Amino acid sequence: MTKAKKIRGISVAGLLAVPVLLSGCSLFGSQSSMDIDKPPVDIEQQMLNMANGPASTNNGEQTGPKTTVYLANDKGLLAPVSLGIPEAKDQDGLKQALTALVSGGAYSKYVPKGFAGILPKGTEITQLSVDKEQKTAVVEFNGAFNQYNPQDERKILEAVVWTATGFPGVQKVELWVEGQRLTEMPQNKTPLNQPLTRSFGINLQKSDGASLTNSTPVTVYFSTITPDGTYSYYVPVTRLVQPGQDKVSAALHELIAGPQQNDGLEMVMTQGTSVDSVKTEKDGTVTVSLKDDMFEKEDPIPDELLQSVVLTVSENANNAKVKIDMNGQTRITGISDTRDYSKPVSKPEYINEIPL
Repeated sequence: MTKAKKIRGISVAGLLAVPVLLSGCSLFGSQSSMDIDKPPVDIEQQMLNMANGPASTNNGEQTGPKTTVYLANDKGLLAPVSLGIPEAKDQDGLKQALTALVSGGAYSKYVPKGFAGILPKGTEITQLSVDKEQKTAVVEFNGAFNQYNPQDERKILEAVVWTATGFPGVQKVELWVEGQRLTEMPQNKTPLNQPLTRSFGINLQKSDGASLTNSTPVTVYFSTITPDGTYSYYVPVTRLVQPGQDKVSAALHELIAGPQQNDGLEMVMTQGTSVDSVKTEKDGTVTVSLKDDMFEKEDPIPDELLQSVVLTVSENANNAKVKIDMNGQTRITGISDTRDYSKPVSKPEYINEIPL
C-alpha cells in the first residue's frame, strides 16, 4: 500500500457519522489527511487517534430555533456554535444570542460540554437596537460587563462582534455600559472610537513575515475535536499577513501553512497542496483551482478540506459562493459529503451543531 493510499484510508476510518448539508444545515467535518512523506510522530499519532476514535450519530436535543454564538473552547479559542435556544417573547434573537455569551448565564444549559461563554458572570444586555441604515448594532450592558479578567478583553470583543454580525443587517457593533458609550475598554483600554466590524479579527495570529503595524487580516477555518473525541468542528483564525495580496489567495496559503503549534487545531489541507488560481465570476462566485498529486483522478477529497475551503473563501469574499477544482477533475466530491463542489456552494447558515 502506498503512503498516500494509507493516509486516505486513515481519513476514511476517521470520518464522523454526522450528515453534512451545506445549505442552511449542520457542517461537521471529517478529520483530514496530510500529504507528508514522513509525518512527525505527533501528527501521525493524531491521525491514528482520529481513525480509532469514537463516532456518533446522536444529534442531541434541539430545543428551539438555531442561533450561532461564539464560545470559548477548552483551548481558549472562540468557535461558532449553533445553539437551539427557545424563543422568548420579550427578547429578539440577537439579544438571546448575546445573552448566551454570558458565563453561567440564562442559556448556559444549552451550551455543549467543552464550551463556555466569555462575558463576565452577571452581565446583562439592558438595551439593544439596530440602526438599519448604518447596519450597526448598539448594545448596552450593565456594570457587570466591566468585571472581566484583563487577558480576556480582546476575546470578549471578538465574541460580541462576531456573534452580532452573524445576524442579517448587522455589520458593525457599538458598545455602551450603564448609559455611557465606551470609547475604550475599561481594563486594557482597547480603543472603541469607531464601531467594530469583523475586520477586528478573531483568534488573532501573526503569520511569518507580517508585522503588527503593516499587515492585512485574513480569516481561515481549521478543525479541531471536542474533548471527548466525538465531534469535529471548525474554528476561525485571523492571520495578519503581508499587505498587497489578494485576500482569498492569501487566506488559502495560510490554510495550507496549517495551524500554529499548541493551539489544538488540525491541518485541513495537505502541505503538498498548491493554489493554481483564484477567479471571480461575473455573478460573484469564486472559483478556486487547487493541485495536489496525493489525489488521483476521480478520487474523493476529504470532506474537511472541501468544507474549510468553502468557509475560508466565503469569509474573505463577502459571503460569495465557492466552486472548487482539484487537479482538473470534472466532479469534486467528499468522502462522505457527496455534494458536487465543482458547482457553486454557499457557506452554510449554521455550522458546528454540537449536541449537548
